[in-house]
Amino acid sequence: MTEENAQRRVVIVGGGFAGLFAVRALRDSASVTMIDRAAHHLFQPLLYQCSTGILSEGKIAVPLRNLLKKHKNVNCVLAEVYDFDVEGRRVLARRVGGDTIEFGYDDLIVAGGVQQSYFGHPEFARWAPGMKTISDALAIRRRIYGAFEMANTTTDPEERRTYLTFALVGAGPTGVELAGQIREVATKTLRDEFRDIQPEDARVLLFDGGSAPLAVFGPKLSQKASKTLDKLGVEQHMGSLVTFVGEGYVLVRDHAGQETRFDAANVLWTAGVEAPPIAAALAAATGATQDRAGRILVEKNLTIPGHPEISVLGDMMSLDKLPGVAEVAMQSGLYAGHRVRHRVSGNMEEKPFRYRDLGSAAYISRGKAVVSAGPLQVGGFIGWWIWLFIHIAFLTGYRNRLGAILTWWLTFTRDVRRERTFTTAQIATMRDVYTSALGPVGPDQPAIASESGPDKPRTAAQETETGTTPAAQ
Repeated sequence: MTEENAQRRVVIVGGGFAGLFAVRALRDSASVTMIDRAAHHLFQPLLYQCSTGILSEGKIAVPLRNLLKKHKNVNCVLAEVYDFDVEGRRVLARRVGGDTIEFGYDDLIVAGGVQQSYFGHPEFARWAPGMKTISDALAIRRRIYGAFEMANTTTDPEERRTYLTFALVGAGPTGVELAGQIREVATKTLRDEFRDIQPEDARVLLFDGGSAPLAVFGPKLSQKASKTLDKLGVEQHMGSLVTFVGEGYVLVRDHAGQETRFDAANVLWTAGVEAPPIAAALAAATGATQDRAGRILVEKNLTIPGHPEISVLGDMMSLDKLPGVAEVAMQSGLYAGHRVRHRVSGNMEEKPFRYRDLGSAAYISRGKAVVSAGPLQVGGFIGWWIWLFIHIAFLTGYRNRLGAILTWWLTFTRDVRRERTFTTAQIATMRDVYTSALGPVGPDQPAIASESGPDKPRTAAQETETGTTPAAQ
């Protein structure tokens, strides 16, 4: 690396697929600072397996420092970016505890991902958690397995039914995968472990405003998914909009306008995403345009108009209606990394970003999955094998791949779920560690639980644009 290149400063915000692939493409061509608020790379497509006891969090998350230890030009920083000084070319971030730090850059790559969207109803989050982080998955794991324990100790039949009812909002891939896994937990994993209840009595309700689950996979695979869910015992309520989520119940309105109450102690939000707050900060600093979900509209070279030094990648970018999937993040990361590398070497010629659609896959139950890749439209057992190979290939690190294969073998052949541990202790609060000092909450400090107990479920967000009612404007 030349002295001139060593002075070239590249700041990457976000350690997801886009940021990670951008780092790999840059290699030793510049001095790189990667800023991430979690300090690990997370394979989000398998969060539902962590929450239902198949995989541990260590098998789907890898420390960024470990992944990048051979990249001597990369410095990893644990912080949360909150603003940008475009004129001065500085990134403003908060350390844990609230102190601010700054990072200068010559090239900036922003790949902050997305967060759950409640479509104007943030109050739903108190009762229905989403599933975007490790904390979310562990909270949902406690909610799922804790529900059976609570049902086992109550003597009130109505209360027992409420504990054994799971309501999922959104019938996209996450909702369908989680619904299928909860039914498998009830009918296979826990079937012979309780003496006072029948775990298979658990109801799983799947709500969505669309006409069918997995609609993005097309009518053929959507129908296959619907039939598989029926066989599993998942109750599908398509054409239903969730209008309210409260403690232990949801209100749902059908297309005819009739509203129905469903008592459910466990409400999980599996629909809808939006850009994180840093997208709005970046738009304000650069004059960039945002779409309805808050994502940044970018040029064909993935940069912000008028700012060739700033690239926006992955789920945070809006370009040609590209989907928010891992393949887009990976390919945009490689493109941006190579683009910056060429600029560093003095090669200013560049081709526009071109996405190659590698298809989509969704796991429903053991031996059942659907895969859509161009003309290839398969489901059932063949789809399941393809799903296995895809996810093994995308998992980061050989240790995680081998661990996942062994764990899946035990789970699928012996109905064993080893990762079922949860705690009834309140281990965290909703305080943001980047704005509050660390340490225990004092007696005069109110705290909002981020992981409510089994009897206090929270709400999550939507993966499609249906399934809930937007807030009034």
